[in-house]
Amino acid sequence: MNRDTILQTIRQERELLETSINQLIKDRIKYIPIASKELMPYGWRKAGKGRTVWRIIEEVISQNLEMYGSQYGFKSVSPAQSEVGVYDFEFDLQSGAKSFVNIKSAVIDGKVNKDDISKAIGLIDFLEENVDCKLYVATFLIRFTDDMHVELVKCLVCPTTWIPDVYVNPSNNGNLQSSKYKDLTAMVPRTNAEFLIELKEQNKIAKLGGKTKIQKLVDKEVKAGKNTDQIARSLELSTAQLKGILK
Repeated sequence: MNRDTILQTIRQERELLETSINQLIKDRIKYIPIASKELMPYGWRKAGKGRTVWRIIEEVISQNLEMYGSQYGFKSVSPAQSEVGVYDFEFDLQSGAKSFVNIKSAVIDGKVNKDDISKAIGLIDFLEENVDCKLYVATFLIRFTDDMHVELVKCLVCPTTWIPDVYVNPSNNGNLQSSKYKDLTAMVPRTNAEFLIELKEQNKIAKLGGKTKIQKLVDKEVKAGKNTDQIARSLELSTAQLKGILK
């Protein structure tokens, strides 16, 4: 399968997945009851945050897809066995090939931050073991209602390998982070192989402490009389890689 065909297949499945999930939201799980005015007479207060309810949201979505998926075009839906993997459920939209989804939630109109997507090394291992798989981030935009429900406003689906701002945080357990994964207009179409090259590069930078730390180290080594080639070798990088990091 050539590159254009691979990208078109991902593009079509992304659209189908997003449409199917949004129809499920509309039909069955638009409002998720969390508490009541009797239990919380002063409202959400500090509890009105995505991290407070994300596990409940994840279970509601996964269980409803597993139970009713066939009504929304899914041939099969299976929850992940691990809680610390790179996906929350795998599915087949009648194509015969397994694809995988990582569920995220975000408060609608909330502040834009660099959010954790997955551990970089786990994602690298997964994509190397599942070379032809399709992996998506499904972000559920939520709103906290006055009657103590969480409203699922809509779902946005982005192929993980199409995240525009690939960045591995050196000070946060080596997590792949992104602030633009909810911006579908900014997606960068890539094959798994193309994404792996970029992710491995960012992971290597993170292991070395990040660009700022590398720059300080290079400045120190230059003052000590070393040239770029020598510094690159000491960091187990090519000269081109080091120059690319510092540009």
